Amino acid sequence: MMSARWRAGALLAAAALVAAGCRGGDDNQASTGDGGVKTDVGVTSEPCPEAVDQAKGCIYLGTISDLTEGPFAGLAVPITAAQKAFWKKVNTDGGIGDYEVDVTKFVRDNKYNPEIHNQVYQEIKGEVLALAQTLGSPTTAAIIKDLVRSNIVAAPASWTSAWAFEDVIVESGANYCLESMNAIDYAVEQSKPKSVMAVHYPGDYGDDAAAGAKIAAEANGLQFRDLETQSGQQNQGGAIDAIVSAKPDLVILTTGPTDAAVIVGQAAARGFKGRYIGTSPTWNPALLKSPAAAAFKAQFLQSGPWATFTSDTPGHQAMRAALGNVSGNDGYTSGWVWSYPLKAALQKAVDNKDLTRKGLLDAVKSLTSVDYQGMLPSGAGNYSGSAQDTVVRQNVISKPDDKSPTGVSTVKDFFVGKTAQGYAFDKPCFL
Repeated sequence: MMSARWRAGALLAAAALVAAGCRGGDDNQASTGDGGVKTDVGVTSEPCPEAVDQAKGCIYLGTISDLTEGPFAGLAVPITAAQKAFWKKVNTDGGIGDYEVDVTKFVRDNKYNPEIHNQVYQEIKGEVLALAQTLGSPTTAAIIKDLVRSNIVAAPASWTSAWAFEDVIVESGANYCLESMNAIDYAVEQSKPKSVMAVHYPGDYGDDAAAGAKIAAEANGLQFRDLETQSGQQNQGGAIDAIVSAKPDLVILTTGPTDAAVIVGQAAARGFKGRYIGTSPTWNPALLKSPAAAAFKAQFLQSGPWATFTSDTPGHQAMRAALGNVSGNDGYTSGWVWSYPLKAALQKAVDNKDLTRKGLLDAVKSLTSVDYQGMLPSGAGNYSGSAQDTVVRQNVISKPDDKSPTGVSTVKDFFVGKTAQGYAFDKPCFL
């Protein structure tokens, strides 16, 4: 039966098929590889460049991330490092059947620019089976039609609610929309705000969080105002003016860390005393060393899809052991968590003797759960049912903490508020 995730993405897929002359995917010749496994693109019988076992073949996965000058480079660099460590551990532990996995050969920088993202995607598309990372919601949206047309599975470094309706995307954790609902429900329980302002980037990242904030504000009878702001320190004057003027009790902040520092610090300097809850990518531990540190400690909480770097789940422990001596950053945590579903899908595809792109996509659509080693709640990683039934609705709340390597510590473990719990999740929140 066709899944609800696929049905919701049917219009995008249909448009892509028309553009491609009604082909069902790239015209790739399949062959039978090691262990009788059928393969087509991005899989070789030759070993990986940094192979642990020279007798095994290689599965090549691409990485497209914000590695130099974009607003999320401070998170993206550790995300990418954690994924390299994750797959190195997989290879050291025996690989995936008769194969090891390479995530180092086809790494590209998107500079958090959708056009560049698409450009570098086209450069590596013909060399990889799937994407171990595609960072950013608007950037990944720039390639989603081609991913669908080409049956290329991708692990996103983002949490937009649209991913729950795309079969080629193996998302992990609560999306921005549900995260913001939970953030407001938490604030209502703790401090009873009367007004909320969503300050956010435009597009699939910020608009998704703002949509959830609006839904939760209305459900709780709170005044709500939506304010869009562009990336760049020089662009935050309007946001700061609006916050200082309106004096909301709570701001749901959905930007990059540098812009968050400008907004929080300068609004505080002008007398704003309200509270912030920042969506997960808003935070970076360097904020506690910025001029805005005092304001963050006094006014800021962070919502997030999972517990922080120093937590004690088996997955967190395995991550820290694999990474070795690194400075704490929850970019590492995210990169590690995002790798689990692709590992599960690759193993399923090998077990099915079909490691073609279509075979991997079929494996994804058959997954009913993924073992996240405790880093996500039980039941996470179901890609076989409707989004309403399978989406993760729980997240955590953290506070700034100088004693934590990541700059934050958890104050509310996995929970779901009444708004997110009762929300009918049948389409992306921001469309």
